[in-house]
Amino acid sequence: MASVLIIGINYRPETTGIAPYTSAFAEHLAAGGHQVTVLTGFAHYPAWRHEPGERRVRATEQLDGVRILRRRHYVPGSQSAIRRAIYEATFLLNGALSRPGRPDVVFGVIPSLSGGVLARLFAARARAPYGLIVQDLMAPAARQSGIRGGGRVARVTATLERWAAAKANKVGIASESFRPYLNGLGVPGERIVPFPNWVHVGGPSADRVSTRERLRWPAEATVVLHAGNMGLKQGLEQVVAAAHRASDDDVPLLYVLMGDGSQRSGLEAMAAGEKHLQFLPFQTESELPNVLAAADILLVSERDTVIDMSLPSKLTTYFAAGRPVVAAVPEAGATATEVRRSGAGIVVPVADPDALNRAVAHLRTDPAAAEALGVAGRAYAASRLDRSHALARMDELLDRTLGTTATRGG
Repeated sequence: MASVLIIGINYRPETTGIAPYTSAFAEHLAAGGHQVTVLTGFAHYPAWRHEPGERRVRATEQLDGVRILRRRHYVPGSQSAIRRAIYEATFLLNGALSRPGRPDVVFGVIPSLSGGVLARLFAARARAPYGLIVQDLMAPAARQSGIRGGGRVARVTATLERWAAAKANKVGIASESFRPYLNGLGVPGERIVPFPNWVHVGGPSADRVSTRERLRWPAEATVVLHAGNMGLKQGLEQVVAAAHRASDDDVPLLYVLMGDGSQRSGLEAMAAGEKHLQFLPFQTESELPNVLAAADILLVSERDTVIDMSLPSKLTTYFAAGRPVVAAVPEAGATATEVRRSGAGIVVPVADPDALNRAVAHLRTDPAAAEALGVAGRAYAASRLDRSHALARMDELLDRTLGTTATRGG
């Protein structure tokens, strides 16, 4: 059995984004008998603020067989290049001062960039192999996400990404769209392995009618739900614009933005008084499947600059929910490719609220088409995104990073 160190800034109790996947990876390895330590931050995503009353600088916890070392870091209330740099630097500094023991293997989770840098540093310190798990590409994110000053820091970020990946035994990627960029950094193709995300929530436990009543969704309305982070890269202004157009047409339609993030307050101000748009807080992990199943259409929204920087983790739960997906995303981006591959949805142009409303109207008036998309998404999730396949990929990533096939059972 191996001593495993995993470094990533997001972990439970965060329930959205990357945290559920990093947590599941750690917990699975611990359940297999490995000694697992996670170096992480305190919960802050997607609200981009520490939980109320959380003032600890560092903490050590034991959860589901995993030793968790938490280190405090700066959390920017609003996004800019300099604030993001401080966010990364403070986690990097406090992480580097940690003494997590002498691991046999190290994994760094990107983002954050500091997770990759620390992985190489700790691996060198322990003379151990290391791997990376790339959930987002940081330099493309700096260019594409809309963060102020991002273009100026993309070159520096790419240099750090190249350094972090240079000696990694294996680099697991959440999306095949990441491969060309990593090849461009000098990572050989044989060191890049698929490591897609999986469905990490269960099925609904409540009927649709009761859930819709609880959320005050009109029975006659077509509910279009966007669940997750409300940040710059989501470009949710186009959803507010679509809701305004729906008001002009007076159609039975309700857009719902559920979650939190750096842009939520601005979006709420834009949508003040709009009867066709509702804001909801994040739901618990147990309640999320009920809300997804109660919606009629599930929405993905992105800025027109978001091409290959990330693949939204929400897609796994969207597909599993069995509801049609409408993706207002760049035509050539990773998200559009995944939606088309799944057969679960419709891709519409970015920043075109009329096109978005037309797609919604099509699915509202053609329930057979909507049902077919939902069935395709559920089938795709069952065949490609199920937990059993994911667990096997976790074991394989550990084995290949260690350079052995005998880490389990011995």
